Amino acid sequence: MKYNLSSKEELRAKLQALPAQTAQTLSTPKFWYELILMTVAMFISAMAVHFFLKPSGLIVGSVTGLGIVLSKIMPFFSLGTHMVIINTILLILSFLLIGNEFGAKTCYTALILGPFVDLMGVLFPIDGSLFAQEVHGVMVANPWFDLLCFILVLSAAQAILFSINASTGGLDILAKIINKYLRVPLGVAVTTAGGLICCTAFLTSPVGFVIMGLVGTWLNGLILDYFMTQMSSRTRVYIISDEWEYIRDYIINDLNRGVTIHQVMGGYSREEHQQIECILTREEFGKLLDHLRAKKLNPFITSDPVSEVYGMWRKKVRRDRVKLEPGNPNERTF
Repeated sequence: MKYNLSSKEELRAKLQALPAQTAQTLSTPKFWYELILMTVAMFISAMAVHFFLKPSGLIVGSVTGLGIVLSKIMPFFSLGTHMVIINTILLILSFLLIGNEFGAKTCYTALILGPFVDLMGVLFPIDGSLFAQEVHGVMVANPWFDLLCFILVLSAAQAILFSINASTGGLDILAKIINKYLRVPLGVAVTTAGGLICCTAFLTSPVGFVIMGLVGTWLNGLILDYFMTQMSSRTRVYIISDEWEYIRDYIINDLNRGVTIHQVMGGYSREEHQQIECILTREEFGKLLDHLRAKKLNPFITSDPVSEVYGMWRKKVRRDRVKLEPGNPNERTF
């Protein structure tokens, strides 16, 4: 892979334009929305670490787990030093291989995770696992419950961050690189990267704990894929109705979505009808159904899930209200 180095003049021009670009970015609602979203996601991640991972003592596929292994192999460096070195290398790779936006967001999330974990310790101090039970006067923990809850909560936070081109740092950077260049799903990338890190723990940890870490990493990939699919899934809706013009008008002007009109023929009656096809979110589909019930319309509707949508659908720009003339369009898209 080749990189073209900028000249001194280009670097100077970029530095001079940086204040204006920064001011423009800070003035956009998108920046503040994503900043709040990243902060909330990292707070959720800190809860997962504080309440489930830290009390269990498990080593899952993460930078922390790799740091623990390296600190045992090379004890002349502390755990914190190993983690700083690993995270620094991964952050540099994120800027070079993924992009400035992803790298900058990951720097922010990596910086606030530690303080949030410390804040959790101050606000909600705990001595051991939440799932520990007293058996004959002895507290017995169940690390499997800790592992499962940690993976569920962390996967939700990861899905939120990946959806806005950010990450929790560490392992997620490696997973994002694998996802971008090998074209594999993020869940598979997380599982692959985490599995490789977990396997290093065979050098220093009991086999049982390493196997639990591998299982947890595998579950993390599955649950992350589920959350990502749910967040990006849409609904394809087909509608056949004599009032198709009114329904078309509602979808375009009120839901602000495009429609495609197909001319279809009934197989039994051999009557011609107009069929509306559109892609909606689940919330918009619910609004459409409620509106049709309120107007006492009785169209024939079918729907199916769509895992991904690309193209103009994502650019939902409010259009001027248009007057739709009745007619018999044939395979026309509005």
